Amino acid sequence: MDVGVVKVAEDKDFEKLKKLVDDHSGWKLDYNKSGTKVWTRSIPNTNFKMIKICTTFGDVNPHQIYDVLHDPDYRKVWDQHMIESHDIGCLNPNNDVGYYAMSCPAPLRNRDFVLQRSWLDTGREQFIINHSVFHRDFPPRRGFIRATSYLTGFLIRPCGSAGSELGYVSQTDPQGTLPPWLVNKVTQIFAPKLVKKLFKASKAYPEWKKQNSPNWKPWHNPEQMTAPRITVQDNIFISYQGSIRVFG
Repeated sequence: MDVGVVKVAEDKDFEKLKKLVDDHSGWKLDYNKSGTKVWTRSIPNTNFKMIKICTTFGDVNPHQIYDVLHDPDYRKVWDQHMIESHDIGCLNPNNDVGYYAMSCPAPLRNRDFVLQRSWLDTGREQFIINHSVFHRDFPPRRGFIRATSYLTGFLIRPCGSAGSELGYVSQTDPQGTLPPWLVNKVTQIFAPKLVKKLFKASKAYPEWKKQNSPNWKPWHNPEQMTAPRITVQDNIFISYQGSIRVFG
C-alpha cells in the first residue's frame, strides 16, 4: 500500500512482503556475518534505499518474535529509542492505526510516525507490515520531525525444530535535512544491531510475560482490543501535500 492509503490489507499486500524477502534479484549484499545478511536496493524516484535483513534465531520460536513485535507493554522494556507509542484506533481485528515517537542521537532531532499497521498469522507464517498515513488529530508535533514509512515489514517463519527465520524489509525517509547517503550508511550499520536486540528481547519475553498480564494478547484475541473502532468514512484521514488515496 502507498503512503496515505488507508484500507484493510489484502493477501497481495502480504505476498508483496514475502516476495521482497525471498527474491534477492536487484539487491546488493552489504553485510554477511554470524548468520545475518543485510541487503540494500535502490528505488526509482528516491535517494533513500530499501533495506532487507534475513537471519535465523536458533532457539526462539516464531510466536515469541511475533508476540514481542506486537506487545506494546513489552516494547517499553526492550525498545530504548521509544519515547511514546499508543493506538489511535482499529479498522478491524488485523489492521490498526497508531502513533510512535522515537529518540535520535544528538544532534539529530527526534522523529515520529503515524502508521497503519496490518498483520496476518497463517499458522505457518506471521506477517506484520506498516506504512505512513495522515490523521487529522495527529498533525506534526513541535520537537519532532514527522518521518515517512513507505513500507516496513516482518516475515517470521519456523526454522528447524525450535528456531525461527526472520525477514525484515524497510524503506523509510526520516525527512529533515539529513543527506540520503548518510541515512543509507547509518541504516546499514544499525540494522544488525536491531536484529540482536530483537533476539535478546524474544528470548526474555516468555518469562517477562508470565509476570505481566500473561493472558492479554489482543493480536491473538480480538475481543481484548480496547482501541476505538475507526473507518475510512470517519473523515479523520487527511490529505498530505494535497493528495490522499482512501479505499473502503
